[in-house]
Amino acid sequence: MAGYVAIPKLGMAMIEATVVKWQVPEGGHVNRGEVVVTIETEKTNWDVEAQDSGWLHLLVPEDETVPVGRVIGLLAETEAELATLQAKGAPVIMTTAPEPADEPGPGAAPPPAGEAPAVPGRQGATRASPVAKKIAEEHGIDLSAITPTGPDGRIVREDVERAIAARQAAPAPVAAPAPASASASAGIVDGKRVAATIPIKGMRRAIAEHMHRSLQVAAQLTYIGEADMSGTVALRRKLIAQEASLGFRATYTDIIVMAAARALRDVPILNSSIVGEEIRVWDDVNIGVAVALDQGIEGGLIVPVVRNVDRKPLRQVSKELAALVEKARAGQLLPDDVSGGTFTVTNLATVGGGWFVGTPIINQPQSAIVAIGPVTDRPVAIDGQVVIRPVMPYSLTYDHRVVDGAPAARFAARFAELLSEPALLLV
Repeated sequence: MAGYVAIPKLGMAMIEATVVKWQVPEGGHVNRGEVVVTIETEKTNWDVEAQDSGWLHLLVPEDETVPVGRVIGLLAETEAELATLQAKGAPVIMTTAPEPADEPGPGAAPPPAGEAPAVPGRQGATRASPVAKKIAEEHGIDLSAITPTGPDGRIVREDVERAIAARQAAPAPVAAPAPASASASAGIVDGKRVAATIPIKGMRRAIAEHMHRSLQVAAQLTYIGEADMSGTVALRRKLIAQEASLGFRATYTDIIVMAAARALRDVPILNSSIVGEEIRVWDDVNIGVAVALDQGIEGGLIVPVVRNVDRKPLRQVSKELAALVEKARAGQLLPDDVSGGTFTVTNLATVGGGWFVGTPIINQPQSAIVAIGPVTDRPVAIDGQVVIRPVMPYSLTYDHRVVDGAPAARFAARFAELLSEPALLLV
């Protein structure tokens, strides 16, 4: 046999992946270094290259989730050997022992101290994937009552989703859909022409499920305000004028991320998560920054994480964030790049002008997110006089299960103050 294709470990936070698309069909020839399969972790896609040349025999079909180290394809040296492998079917082969199912905390690769123990089950601890654990926790599902169907007796996402569906199923039968009109076959449905049909899978499915779960489990409330950006505008102009000597080009997002991190240090309850029956206030301030991906009509959104922002100078934050955005748009983010966030900033200023606000949805399991709008010149009253100032609207959504109105208001006030006087961020 020439070799095999296995699920690689792309980061400390990764323990499983889904086979999204085989780029080479069953029985096709693969050259060393050629992309053979695209896999998906919880938040990122990754192209896996063949380490050897040979004829490919698929062991795992598309849309199936398997653990790190699982061999998903075999490479035969000859077509005769390929025929032999095909006759044997699809055995389960591991290159390494399955990864533990416990999720790491935001600040480090290993689980933080005091991690909630696995739910006791049939015999020993119940084994479940991180995604399955998260969904079960958010919906109050007892893992010990679920029959696992995943590899090595693990509970996977589909098992939990079936349990949720069974619990929420309405007793009344669902009415059969009305028969499609004859024009449907011609690209017209219910009298409307269909421009495109987008399957809900991959990144779109992850976004849909994550946002829906967030609204289901959190008591979300949005605080809307404005920040006088005069100081930030002046600071950025100075930094850009010194770009050559400083070695980086500061953006408004860089400064805003720094302000959010400092405000979180001052009002730490917003830098927290609900884990089981506890509220965990994180010592690490890891800011996720939402990045829109140019994927045509399908869209796309991913949130890379800059770690320990409150402990780093602006230069380092700016360079790390720029590198992450570049990796995101090139499709090169690793699981560790998008895990461990404790708070999220989403910048809507790049996609529209004028003054506007929104109600961003919390990036679970975080407790807050801030959306920022464009900086525009607006009339404001200062000391009894109407003057023109650069103003930025922002929307802070927080989980009222964790954060009360008063600390949310304190965070907003501190956030706006730091953007008004950003020199405080350089101290």
